[in-house]
Amino acid sequence: MFGRRGLTPRHRLGQNFLIDLNIHDLIAEQAAVEPGDMVLEVGPGAGALTALMAGRGARVLAVEVDPGMAALATEAIGAFPNARVLNVDALASKHAVQPEVLEMLARGREGRPYKLVANLPYNIATPLIMNLMVDDANRPGLIVVTIQKELGERMMAKAGDAENSSLSVILQALADVEIARVLPPSVFWPRPKVDSAVVVIRPDPAKREAVGDLAWFHRIVRDVFLYRRKALRVVLAKLAPEGVDKPAIDALLESLAIPGSIRAEALEVPRWLALATALKQSWGDAKPADMEGGEGEG
Repeated sequence: MFGRRGLTPRHRLGQNFLIDLNIHDLIAEQAAVEPGDMVLEVGPGAGALTALMAGRGARVLAVEVDPGMAALATEAIGAFPNARVLNVDALASKHAVQPEVLEMLARGREGRPYKLVANLPYNIATPLIMNLMVDDANRPGLIVVTIQKELGERMMAKAGDAENSSLSVILQALADVEIARVLPPSVFWPRPKVDSAVVVIRPDPAKREAVGDLAWFHRIVRDVFLYRRKALRVVLAKLAPEGVDKPAIDALLESLAIPGSIRAEALEVPRWLALATALKQSWGDAKPADMEGGEGEG
């Protein structure tokens, strides 16, 4: 099919096409795709999963940046008026979803929850999922995606794990995360060099309520992880607004029974929640200082 159209996978776009149709069925089953659902799919490729979900009666918005693949996916859904392919980049930037995608999604779901169901291109998975999860207006009701197994494990990492990161903390603070199936390279074309996984993320309204100010929580977790190898009290001293000294930070940490010498990766999610809440109460509306020269979120 690709050869006849003069199409080849584009590594720059993270394209590895899922060629095992049994896995398409597994994804649709894990997402419980059914009539009346609104589904966002990013990276539909030739449209096999798109057509499968549309055939189950769901309304599907498939977003494909590659014009050639968008044309193939459009052909694949020709018999389904309940599906549409949008030929744009799903991300406007690393920190924002494309407004056109959100606008079309809003019209389709009419205020009801929607599902993100996709074989995600590897290079878009983290920013897309993170941007949607921290957006109260556009958070999916369910996410079922195929991503790198390593990324799935990082999403599930616990305090003390080397893989623990701001992504781990924020996702687990908002949702339940599980790996439904590990996939070998042989079910993709071209074959990636690593294993993949079908990952299920179930946002939990009760968890979201416990977070409180989500923008603040996101900022604190992200910024502290920029210096993941430094002691927490040192990082908070860098973040603190003017007038907050180290003794005040030490006192706050002591009140939470959090050692000042602990590192970001060793904090459990409940302690992150407590820390962010206490910092918000202590620092008020003061914006945390911008962090420069960090080590990366890991």
